[in-house]
Amino acid sequence: MWFIMTIVYISRHSQPFRKLLGEYKVNEIEQIRNEKNLLSVDGEKYAEQMSNLPELLKVEILYSSHYVRAMSTAKYIAEKNNIILNVDERLGERRFGVNNISELPSTFFEDQFRNWDYKLTNGESVNEVSKRMNEALSEILDANRDKKIAIISHGTAISAMLKKWCNVKLNEETKLVEIYFNNKLVFDGNWKCPELFKLEFDDNNNLISIKNIKFK
Repeated sequence: MWFIMTIVYISRHSQPFRKLLGEYKVNEIEQIRNEKNLLSVDGEKYAEQMSNLPELLKVEILYSSHYVRAMSTAKYIAEKNNIILNVDERLGERRFGVNNISELPSTFFEDQFRNWDYKLTNGESVNEVSKRMNEALSEILDANRDKKIAIISHGTAISAMLKKWCNVKLNEETKLVEIYFNNKLVFDGNWKCPELFKLEFDDNNNLISIKNIKFK
């Protein structure tokens, strides 16, 4: 019996340029600064290396969040496959809700995965991120049946999206967010930039398999 299977390669963006960034005299809130963050020189190299993977040389549809580091990662896939890059802000990272990253509580990241609804006043909870990520993904799947799709997004956003099908939980010992599918550990929470997953969906948009693809 023949059935439709849609393949989605979803990846965290490549390595951002942060380590050597000095004084930043621009009157912007943290969210805007975060969205404009560039890739580092190594980040550009890793993004191109990922785009050369055999799986990603067969991509037919490409989406990215609106963050510069995500689009800069996606551009290599677009050029290698000669396809357009679609941008959807619903694929963006979780909003902190602060004017400066230093304002975040020391346990903010852990608390968001202990309580899916935890957020700061102007920020987003993991549940809210999950809702918009899965709304975007559902539309992408409906419009691209039986295609090979690539999506460039962000670590927390991908974890939030996957909790619809996976057991996503904080390891209290390591403080890393682990991802289990069908009671099997598929990701230990040690995020790299980039970090690539292969997802297979049936024609009802149900996740039937997930694999973490290592390449560097």
